[in-house]
Amino acid sequence: MICHDGAVPDVDAPRPAPGSGSWPSLPEPLAVPVPDSHCHLDIAYDADKHGPGLSVDEALWHAEAVGVTRIVQVGYDVESSRFGLEVARRHAQVIAAVALHPNEAPRLEARGLFEKGFAEICEMASDERVRAIGETGLDYFRTGPEGREAQEESFRRHIALAKRLDKTLVIHDRDAHDDVVRVLLEEGAPPRVVFHCFSGGVSLGASCAEHGWFMSFAGTVTFKANEHLREALAAAPADLVLVETDAPFLAPLPHRGRPNASYLVPVTLRAMAEVRGVAEADLARTVAKNTERAFGAW
Repeated sequence: MICHDGAVPDVDAPRPAPGSGSWPSLPEPLAVPVPDSHCHLDIAYDADKHGPGLSVDEALWHAEAVGVTRIVQVGYDVESSRFGLEVARRHAQVIAAVALHPNEAPRLEARGLFEKGFAEICEMASDERVRAIGETGLDYFRTGPEGREAQEESFRRHIALAKRLDKTLVIHDRDAHDDVVRVLLEEGAPPRVVFHCFSGGVSLGASCAEHGWFMSFAGTVTFKANEHLREALAAAPADLVLVETDAPFLAPLPHRGRPNASYLVPVTLRAMAEVRGVAEADLARTVAKNTERAFGAW
């Protein structure tokens, strides 16, 4: 996907200017820096989807310009996980998460390639620049009942890997809240669990609060129809709240429908501060501390 050959780009070319073409303009910088707890720098570089693509260096430059000084690059298959590890080795402000996405697991299983793919994830996961196992979990939106057994087995294997290596577990949970919680409790959750792009309401939030699982909110919390997310955010314990982009997906309002990037974290964070009724700088300090507790020091 990256450069269409899996290589990390050198990015010596001039930076595309945000605000021109499909990319939103830079927002006002944050007074207190925060990390982006979940993004996909590799997909953002795909010029076929977002032309011109936003390279790694470009994404990091723009993010730092607005106070987003640290990034968690998240894998979803072997190629993207390898990419994330290479980027994390090159850039001190990036740490990596590696995994086979829940939608990837049944596809690999059907081709007899799951064990090979998971073995490669396990090998990468031991690297010190890999701080998390993810994104893993369950997705009942894109994968039907025929793939759920493979998804759940993959999820259990990733949980065990996170526990064995003492890595944070990054959860992808789409239309599967009850089963995600069930599997976590059956297997025994790792000490640090992050519900990426938190998509539940107050009930799932209460489960996260009970077990000390982090809730990472994306641009979806700004969407008008998602009052349930705002209710969950308002009720969440302050020490369990994170912010993310899931870039290049889920750009916050008023940029919904355009490609997302880490430099739009301030837009989502400001909306979150309004929901919680706290000052932007106070929430930024809390989120920064929480993210370091979740993933360790960069």
